[in-house]
Amino acid sequence: MPSTVATTDVPWLTLLIVWPLVGALVLWLLPRGARAPGATADAEGTVAAGPRRYTRQIALGVALVEVALGVGALLAFDTGAARVHQLSETHAWISQLGVSYAVGVDGVGLALVLLSVVLVPVVILAAWREQGSGALPTERLRHYLALVLVLTAFMVAVFAARDVFLFYVLFEAMLIPVYFMIGAFGGPRRRYAAVKFLLFSLAGGLIMLAGVIALYLQGPGGPQGFLTDNLTGLDLPVGTERWLFLAFFLAFAIKAPMFPVHTWLPDAAEQAPAGTSTLLVGVLDKVGTFGMLTLCLPLFPEASRWAAPVIIALAVVSILYGALLAIGQQDLFRLVAYTSVSHFGFIVLGIFAFTSTSVAGSSFYMVNHGLSTGALFLLVGFLAARRGSARIEDFGGLQKVTPVLAGVFLVTGLSALSLPGLSTFVSEFLVLVGSFGTNRAAAVVATLGVVLAAVYVLWTYQRLFTGPVRGDLAGTRDIGGRERWVVGPLIAIMLVLGFYPAPALRLVDEPAAQTVEHVGGEPPAVEMPIAVDGDSEGSEQ
Repeated sequence: MPSTVATTDVPWLTLLIVWPLVGALVLWLLPRGARAPGATADAEGTVAAGPRRYTRQIALGVALVEVALGVGALLAFDTGAARVHQLSETHAWISQLGVSYAVGVDGVGLALVLLSVVLVPVVILAAWREQGSGALPTERLRHYLALVLVLTAFMVAVFAARDVFLFYVLFEAMLIPVYFMIGAFGGPRRRYAAVKFLLFSLAGGLIMLAGVIALYLQGPGGPQGFLTDNLTGLDLPVGTERWLFLAFFLAFAIKAPMFPVHTWLPDAAEQAPAGTSTLLVGVLDKVGTFGMLTLCLPLFPEASRWAAPVIIALAVVSILYGALLAIGQQDLFRLVAYTSVSHFGFIVLGIFAFTSTSVAGSSFYMVNHGLSTGALFLLVGFLAARRGSARIEDFGGLQKVTPVLAGVFLVTGLSALSLPGLSTFVSEFLVLVGSFGTNRAAAVVATLGVVLAAVYVLWTYQRLFTGPVRGDLAGTRDIGGRERWVVGPLIAIMLVLGFYPAPALRLVDEPAAQTVEHVGGEPPAVEMPIAVDGDSEGSEQ
């Protein structure tokens, strides 16, 4: 049955969507201004004078206000009813086609919205100098940061969309800023990577569009015919439901990305600026697993159960395949990209294990992976900016000359291998334990991914930071104050949620239980309780 939707007098989600668009428009409309006496042109002949001098400050200010709006949305959200979609708004958009502007978030959607708004200011800070001098002159930086803000609006909107057609439009619209962020601001093979990313995503999106239209035709129709609540619980013919499921799932598997439709990701991550990779892998790829969780399972429960064995097998292959390829990489950006293929395998495994514990773990994993992998991409960006290369063979012994950078990289790397005390451990543990009761063989094999993660993280650290210092690295500067503000908050959040995950689990526990009810999943033989109140309640009955 559709969930009861709570409303609010303050349009928090609309504010979160509109505000970064306003900020992007301001950046694009900034006047050049008169040339100041003695001012010099940058690499593209752009004079560093006038309002455009404050491009970075304006973008950062917009992002920080967005964080404040996110905090306001969190405070307005009733965590005691996290399974209910709250902060909701529904307005007619194209009523002749049954399309509405409908937004609202449950606990999982809110967690991913907060992840999006937290990562944006650190990405802007990361681009402050690495891309603002030489590599990306001030005039081009203005366009890049405006695209970041546009992407922020789309990220928030897609996690809040409660109309299937609106979700599809946003799903495709996100491709536009990302395409230009890779193709215009990336590495030497940026155009190839951008086109490959676009073709894969468009292929999945077009198949999904066919599924969206077919689903509408099976529904009640009317001016609100695309509302998710109106399309949940339909009595679909078995064959029709399975084809519709496959149309949606393929688009989400490409976005996630899952083996074998993942090949666009390493190229995009290698060629994109570090901040773009952070948002692409840290947030955008979550749209794939979020779609599986919030659309595939509730809309097509029988087909989800039917496809689960094959999907779980592909998830396990993704875990091992991604980890093994990460071990063999020489480029740091490709290495982090392949680790994400492995981590997304864990997320998909937990979703299709159909237990409340595994689904809650996967939901929490989406947030933790965004923090951990986002920090890794930003640190790799710092290393590449210092060395002019992201090749592992070009580094060595940096621990002696950049001890703080080495320590921060090690902590972030340990989060990627799910070390106890860091938030990723909690989510990965929940996924494996929750999956073990119903898919014991898959859970056991997936555990090998934890071992392989230790290999690719620790071996990479050894090659980058230990041993004798390469002669040309002796003068490498350590991480500075601005850079500490980039990665420091992300590490702090991982530590806090590692030792006290209850606030995050409050957001994802009830939606997970509701998802399992929708799909008719069976609880595992030994269900691990998710204690969210800090006490001993929730022990086995």
